[in-house]
Amino acid sequence: MDIYKSKVTFFTSELSKINTKYNSISLFRLLSIFLFLTSIYFYIQKSEGFWVLLAVLFFAAFLVLMRIHSRLSFQRLLTKALVKINEDEISFLKREKIPFENGEEFQDFNHSYAYDLDIFGAHSLFQNLNRTATFIGKKTLAASLLHKVSNQEILDNQQSIKELNQKIDWRQGFLALAKVSQDNQNSYEALMKWNKNSSADLSKTSIVLSYFFPALFVGTLIAYLITSSTVFLSGLSYVFIINLMFLGKFIKRIQSEITNAENIDKIIAQYGLLVKKIEDEKFHSQKLIDLQQRLQFKSANASIHLKKLSELFSRMDTIANLVTATVFNGTFLFNFHVLKALLNWKKEHSAVLEDWLIVIGEFEKLNSLANFSYNNPEFAYPELNSDYKINFSNLGHPLLNPETRVGNDSVFYPQSFVILTGSNMSGKSTFLRSLGINMVLAGTGAVVCASEAQVHPLPVLVSMRLSDSLSDSESYFFAEIKRLKQIMDALEVQPAFVLLDEILRGTNSDDKRNGTIEVLKKVIAKKAIGVIATHDIEVCLTTNEYPEILSNNCFEVEIKNDDLHFDYKLRNGICKNKSATFLMKKMGVI
Repeated sequence: MDIYKSKVTFFTSELSKINTKYNSISLFRLLSIFLFLTSIYFYIQKSEGFWVLLAVLFFAAFLVLMRIHSRLSFQRLLTKALVKINEDEISFLKREKIPFENGEEFQDFNHSYAYDLDIFGAHSLFQNLNRTATFIGKKTLAASLLHKVSNQEILDNQQSIKELNQKIDWRQGFLALAKVSQDNQNSYEALMKWNKNSSADLSKTSIVLSYFFPALFVGTLIAYLITSSTVFLSGLSYVFIINLMFLGKFIKRIQSEITNAENIDKIIAQYGLLVKKIEDEKFHSQKLIDLQQRLQFKSANASIHLKKLSELFSRMDTIANLVTATVFNGTFLFNFHVLKALLNWKKEHSAVLEDWLIVIGEFEKLNSLANFSYNNPEFAYPELNSDYKINFSNLGHPLLNPETRVGNDSVFYPQSFVILTGSNMSGKSTFLRSLGINMVLAGTGAVVCASEAQVHPLPVLVSMRLSDSLSDSESYFFAEIKRLKQIMDALEVQPAFVLLDEILRGTNSDDKRNGTIEVLKKVIAKKAIGVIATHDIEVCLTTNEYPEILSNNCFEVEIKNDDLHFDYKLRNGICKNKSATFLMKKMGVI
């Protein structure tokens, strides 16, 4: 946390300096335009060339100050973003709030674990990890938490995350640029729609005329200036009207090419700055180098191509200004030539534009996971294997307060499946979620909340927290049966890591017990690894039939000084103590 505090102090000081310069430049800019107007006034009064020279100098000074002002304005936004980034990290580590987007829009209730493990939503895994600021970044991070990648990709991600962990300044600079971009889903999707829409080429005749008519206008203008003939002046007006009529045929085409996203030119420019930030950095891990190399196109960097696209969209915006559009198009068919350049850009770059944004999203995802590693130096990178061995030392839930979090060793070898017992509130569900979330993290290449871990990355299948679906007229019990069917179907394809918490609650005791045993037998027959939590002791006796596969673990509760005491420590064997009767007596229920 100290590093974040020092950065807040540093960037707050820098912001103060920038604000001082910004205000000074604003004053000088106002003064320069005042002196420019004053010089024009004295020239009108005295007709002396000296005042014209002064007017030119003051106007030039105004233009220079405008550029400096614009640069300082951007630096100010960037520095404000850097202050906010570090303040947010401090608030987060103090557990005052989680000031990051929670990814609720990515929630999928039919996913095999997203809802059960709180991957999205308030206080979710996504919200704790998320250090993205572009839509493609959020989308990429969300996708990585929903789908396991190959072992090689996990190892590549681990190396990238380890490298980015050490690049805190670069990571924060990248995030600040992304925040300043004010990117959103509408902007991203509008740009992708424009990029994917095929556009017919402009006809050769229209291209020839687009050069002929402006040339005719310039020729007629020169002739008028030389001769002062009203014939040429009249001709100028006709050519001006012809140019506007010519452009009128392409107005719908121009409008169809202009995306509806607000400030799209500025957002593309920011994409370009993010890409340039990647291009200019020296990386050592292979994945980061490969991502960087994807930003090369036709012997030029992607940032240059994106800057050009931003400029074209910016120029095309002039079509919305009636006066500017009339003057520029009546003389030089300005928007037609911008349209031609825009179509040419799309024709040459449409195949790579989306890939460049994917690279931005990948870096935002990896930066988020690197920040998670940086904030939790005690967490471990799991060692991968292909032998179906999964072991965690001091496993905990990564979202719990580290000061009160209790770790447990969890071993799935040689026995691969655990029957877990324990009274309510003893920690069973938290333990299951700890296992699930850490398996998800391991599948992304991130660190896990454990001191050591050996993992065979597997798909995660969970039945823990379902709800009645009134809109689908579906009961909790039927929703659970559907989830169990989903798990069985997935296990037909490949082995998986399975977590089952008190299944079949919607039926009678005998039916529940017998059904649970049959589900357990079928799951282990499909080579699944994982845990089933239950209160039925008879389910635990199944270990006698499958001692090489099944083991019993439990969470116990003790009664001390007429009170319940939970230590949340995982033990071998079957739970013996019961708390429900004691608790109801103590609270006067019975």
